[in-house]
Amino acid sequence: MKEKLWYRYGVLLASLFLSALVFNLFLYPTNLVTGGMNGVAIIINHIIEIDPAIVIFVGSLLLLGLSYLFLGLDQTAGSVVATIVYPVFVEITEPLSKLIVIDTSDLILMSILIGVLLGITNGLMYKVGFSNGGLNIISQIFYKYFRISLSKTTMVINLIVVLIGGFYFGFNMVLYALVIIYISSFVIDKVILGISNNKAFYITTTEDEKVRDYLINTLHHTVTIFDVKGGFLEKKRRVLLAVIPTRDYFRLKEGIKEIDPHAFFVVTDAYEVKGGK
Repeated sequence: MKEKLWYRYGVLLASLFLSALVFNLFLYPTNLVTGGMNGVAIIINHIIEIDPAIVIFVGSLLLLGLSYLFLGLDQTAGSVVATIVYPVFVEITEPLSKLIVIDTSDLILMSILIGVLLGITNGLMYKVGFSNGGLNIISQIFYKYFRISLSKTTMVINLIVVLIGGFYFGFNMVLYALVIIYISSFVIDKVILGISNNKAFYITTTEDEKVRDYLINTLHHTVTIFDVKGGFLEKKRRVLLAVIPTRDYFRLKEGIKEIDPHAFFVVTDAYEVKGGK
């Protein structure tokens, strides 16, 4: 278990370091605003010339405080490391942008490369159960108190940041940013598990109420419960069905194992999901 924890944090740190390199070598020099705290830092630096690392750190710290205030300690804990370490990596890797000279004039090529690299780094973070925090915390707060879809609020928030970036850097930059966001989202899903955007969990456990509570209050996903009868012993049991985004696969799998180590569950690809909120 301890080795697994070290592995997860090792992957997280490597992902954050690579993300910082992407920021300093590609995003910052090209003024490509793709949303998130990276985009906010580029915009603020353009307006009043504040070190991006400071903007990212202060902004993420404020959002972390909001997370603790509105979401509680358990949901905030997963974002603490990224909030502290990522701005440090951005500051440390900044001098590399002067040592490693990259031709960023071809913005189409840059957009493809950035999209792939960000998809890999974020995908690896999600795969080992961590969050990069930042503006995603606002989406989680909106979901908890207003039941507005996480994907919808995340899209709206990032779109606002991208459009503000377009105001300062030109409309063409918005189009490049949309290309990056699309490629990044595609790569994230492929890195985590591939094939489909959603996974369907069929869960049989003696701790069904605790698993239900974990799905609804921690992961913010709905769950369907239905009665079944075993074919061999003909014993009646309850099965929980939950359809979740691929990026939450690891968190739910590990959450079930922690709640009930003897739980039985089957995971399948969900190619098309419609309806619900």
